Amino acid sequence: MKILVLNCGSSSIKYALYNMDDKSVMTSGGAERVGLDGAFVKVKMPDGTKKKVMHDIPEHTEGVKFIFSLLTDPEIGVIKSLDEIGAVGHRMVHGGEKFNKSVVINDEVLKTFKECIDLAPLHNPANLKGVEAVSELMPGLPQVGVFDTAFHQTMPAHSYLYAIPYELYEKYGVRRYGFHGTSHRYVSQRVCEYLGVNYEDKKIITCHIGNGASVAAVQNGKCVDTSMGLTPLEGLMMGTRSGDIDGGAITFIQKKLGLDADGMSNLLNKKSGVLGITGISSDMREIEEAIEQGNEQAKLALDMYNYRIKKYIGAYAAAMGGCDIIVFTAGVGENQYSTREAACAGLEYMGVKLDVEKNKGIRGEEAVISTPDSKVTVCVIPTDEELMIATDTMNLLNK
Repeated sequence: MKILVLNCGSSSIKYALYNMDDKSVMTSGGAERVGLDGAFVKVKMPDGTKKKVMHDIPEHTEGVKFIFSLLTDPEIGVIKSLDEIGAVGHRMVHGGEKFNKSVVINDEVLKTFKECIDLAPLHNPANLKGVEAVSELMPGLPQVGVFDTAFHQTMPAHSYLYAIPYELYEKYGVRRYGFHGTSHRYVSQRVCEYLGVNYEDKKIITCHIGNGASVAAVQNGKCVDTSMGLTPLEGLMMGTRSGDIDGGAITFIQKKLGLDADGMSNLLNKKSGVLGITGISSDMREIEEAIEQGNEQAKLALDMYNYRIKKYIGAYAAAMGGCDIIVFTAGVGENQYSTREAACAGLEYMGVKLDVEKNKGIRGEEAVISTPDSKVTVCVIPTDEELMIATDTMNLLNK
């Protein structure tokens, strides 16, 4: 079975076509600047080379239509007919409390998903556009929704509730939902396969560290806590997001700067984090270059960034009564050895012993980076959310 995975953002559409017979990626790419001038699609060829194709993409339906045409293009396509696609799996960002697992999309699912738009007004409408585009272009093709928030729905109430008037949860669903759930689910399962241990009896801390970042506590195969909240703003310091901040500081800043709610949201989500502290960039590679040049604010930002990861690891080890495995994944987690080293430094008290030299040599590959006598096994496991979506899609359709 061939399955197309779509991830529709507000101005982008990422895609990957899988041959599920061997779980190989036949082709992948992404449309960028959807609805803007200068739109294009980057296509990754089977040999690893990339091709940039300029094309006007005024909205998502046209974007999906053009991606379909590229899949069957005589020069760069990988299939002869769209009929070879057995189903489409969609990344759906916010399922609220409505969805605790992946589902086959139908009218009832779409109606329920639309009720969650208030919780993710930027992301959910874009996800819907992707579903609608496929329905218009290939009526009857099975589609599956895989939700970022679903994996975290096993959190107990004492983990997900905020200490605010309870009626705000009852009326408006104000609570912690968590994100990156598909990634946390994938790497927590994959690390156990890699190590040859039972997923159902391990205490695992998964660290999805990228421009957006979150940590999850996974106990006996279920998420019991995670760092992101009602929105992806809570938790770790990120590329442009503040992470945890005193609510009183928010109202203080609003008054001082004369900002409305949208202005404050923009400051916390797009102008804060690593970018806000350094004034340079949200890209960790550029921050490390600045540190090498003696930039003290860049060093401060990296210290803050790494410290918060370590703080959450310690908190989740306490919450679970211990930890068996720590996993680093996503762009920074997979590639930046210094962040992994700093996040583990000082955790010797809980049985973490990092193999410092081995850690330095690991970039984007599965590896154990702790010493053989470490009580906690520390690993790097590259995430593969797209494969998780494709696998869920195939499994649901086979049922």
